[in-house]
Amino acid sequence: TLTYDTLRFEYEDFPETKEPVWILGRKYSVFTEKEEILLDVTSRLWFTYRKNFPAIGGTGPTSDTGWGCMLRCGQMIFAQALVCRHLGRDWRWIKGKRQTDNYFNVLNAFIDKKDSYYSIHQIAQMGVGEGKSIGQWYGPNTVAQVLKKLATFDTWSSLAVHIAMDNTVVMEEIRRLCQSNFSCAGAAACPAVEADVLYNGYPEEAGVKDKLSLWKPLVLLIPLRLGLTEINEAYIETLKHCFMMPQSLGVIGGKPNSAHYFIGYVGEELIYLDPHTTQPAVEPSDSGCLPDESFHCQHPPCRMSIAELDPSIAVGFFCHTEEDFNDWCHQIKKLSLVRGALPMFELVERQPSHFSNPDVLNLTPDSSDADRLERFFDSEDEDFEILSL
Repeated sequence: TLTYDTLRFEYEDFPETKEPVWILGRKYSVFTEKEEILLDVTSRLWFTYRKNFPAIGGTGPTSDTGWGCMLRCGQMIFAQALVCRHLGRDWRWIKGKRQTDNYFNVLNAFIDKKDSYYSIHQIAQMGVGEGKSIGQWYGPNTVAQVLKKLATFDTWSSLAVHIAMDNTVVMEEIRRLCQSNFSCAGAAACPAVEADVLYNGYPEEAGVKDKLSLWKPLVLLIPLRLGLTEINEAYIETLKHCFMMPQSLGVIGGKPNSAHYFIGYVGEELIYLDPHTTQPAVEPSDSGCLPDESFHCQHPPCRMSIAELDPSIAVGFFCHTEEDFNDWCHQIKKLSLVRGALPMFELVERQPSHFSNPDVLNLTPDSSDADRLERFFDSEDEDFEILSL
């Protein structure tokens, strides 16, 4: 079993280059902002394989080593959305510094136990309803679909999660989704919130003021296939531009057979967090405090050539307000004009008549309409194989 401490000296530092470093919409210089780069990377929530957690489903695995890397990458990209939602993009984690309750609320949503919103237990068991047995590999689209369903339980975050299928983002669909909670005529017509109701340990009132706003924060995930067996070079510039956008949540994907969470790039290399390290499961201390150091990658992040990226990925964006979404749309339209950059997906105002609409499907947690859901799930999962241990 390895921990990040034993791996610390195997990671290369950042190259001394004049090329800018982009991390989730922030631009840095290696020469003048190296500490800021590393602090930004360390502040991302880092989820790895864990061992000795409560058995999934009561009798299932107590470790996800060898099979859970894409599930952990899904957790990381979604955790970044929750960090942006509750703490802001400027928030930083500093070792030993006391963090806010909101930080621990976000972290607790991913802890390896059955009643955390986005735990490995919830993701694995929700996947069973989508035809994925516990311990089976997920593709990027499948983990995105499962996270979307789990987010319906998370009343504290009150997110609108949209997964754009068929390489097409339909603006009208997203606006309808983000404004769907506000059809009642004013707050008085909305159901009252019972003061003593707790959801996952958090008071539901935490999100009440957001219900009075006109836009639910958007998590937009776009599953893509950028080539057959390897990434088409024509998409590389567009992929780089995604990391430059302030709304960027990064990319989940990886090399063949091995999933990573990509948070930026420098030159022709992607910067990523690697879940392939097994750490012991974390339990809250007697005081109820959660030891959190193992959830932050405290060595320089990994890098790999963009050309090595498996073509099956999911790109993520977070738009806290309608203005954020409008700005994102504007940037995507501008990106289509960049010479030598082939668009990875299409942005349209309304859904083409020949498309089915995934948002009208029953994607609630108790959905049993598996046949209708099937076409929206990742047909590329079989391209990945579980690593032999």
